[in-house]
Amino acid sequence: MFLIYNIFLFIGFIVIFPYYLAIMIFTGKYRKSLGQKFGFVPPETYERMKGQPRIWVHAVSVGEVTAAAPIIGSIREHFPEACIVLSTGTETGQEMARKTCTAATAFFYYPLDIPFVVRKVIRSVHADVFILVETELWPHGTKIIMVNGRISPRSFKRYRLTRFFWKGIVNAIEEIGVISNVDAERLKAMGAKPEKIHVLGNAKYDSLAAKTSPGFREEIASRLNMQAGERVLVAGSTHEGEDQIVFDAYRKLLDRYPDFKLIIIPRHPERGQDVLALARSSGFADCVAMSDVNKGRKRVNERIIVVDVIGELFKVYSLATVVFCGGSLVPKGGQNILEPAAWGKMVFYGPSMEDFREERELLEASGAGITVKNGKELSDCLLRYLGDPEELARRGSRGRDIVIANMGAARRYAAMISMHVR
Repeated sequence: MFLIYNIFLFIGFIVIFPYYLAIMIFTGKYRKSLGQKFGFVPPETYERMKGQPRIWVHAVSVGEVTAAAPIIGSIREHFPEACIVLSTGTETGQEMARKTCTAATAFFYYPLDIPFVVRKVIRSVHADVFILVETELWPHGTKIIMVNGRISPRSFKRYRLTRFFWKGIVNAIEEIGVISNVDAERLKAMGAKPEKIHVLGNAKYDSLAAKTSPGFREEIASRLNMQAGERVLVAGSTHEGEDQIVFDAYRKLLDRYPDFKLIIIPRHPERGQDVLALARSSGFADCVAMSDVNKGRKRVNERIIVVDVIGELFKVYSLATVVFCGGSLVPKGGQNILEPAAWGKMVFYGPSMEDFREERELLEASGAGITVKNGKELSDCLLRYLGDPEELARRGSRGRDIVIANMGAARRYAAMISMHVR
């Protein structure tokens, strides 16, 4: 089975490598991570790997790193002298990991899943246990534990069609900790043994509730020159096709509330210049990019801020009066609606929330989250709730209560891990 896996992997690598090479040459993307992805981890990274036991945590990108941070913190409480190494698959994930996972010992990029490359890194790290965060499934040569496991509907369709292949891989995992009963049932359908699966909750609640510090809000407000009492629509993690919808809804807000501001954060920062251009072509000349602010430009009276850098989204949500969360009015499965909820903000999103179904159900049950079908519904709902500030605040507060009430998963995952570490 692993031979078949490696054959398909090699074919896929040959097909996609020219594409990624072109992106690296023309945009500079992937240059930081390329060498490590082929197993060339800097010697000083290995030199920092001191302590026992040695625990390797892998979190692919920003979302997985958010879940990994509190789990790593809890592992450190269990094993104060441990060497905890954290690998990521993306450069954005690596940036986030270095900022938020302060309990980790060392950081590096996970190698491409080429057998001889992976074996080289596994031998060099020499971990006692390998921790997978969320849904990354690979056949590795060491003891494996999955934490914060989730199987999205789209992934489940693919996994179910190839169950004969994944059954062996999921059963190579020692323990599988998942977010919900739905995820547990999907893993069982993929062939995982029921006795290995444990429903332990979502560690992202721990991460988010712990980060809602007034200091974060004060820092981002100062940097963006936002004054106390300013009202702001924050559109987070927007995808192509949603930006124009946001600008149209914002224009309708201005008709009633001329002082309103808009902060829009594209899901992919490289789209920042396109979003700026779209804002200007939509009639908004007074725009500023976050990258320029970070370089020293002072925001004065610009109504629209385009956040075209990594690592600011969570803090920016603290400034919101109301929030729209993207990846949901286009078929992308949604984005993390817990982040604004943790700040006590009411959240609006489109119908495509397949990847965040549990979070959606929780927020909608409390009234803190509302689904809108299109741009008209978005602007209508925004205006409706802005017209009732007390109700807006009540609903946002309920969302924060939900986040706090669901804390504790990180400690449960750490306890499960500790059973397999000596």
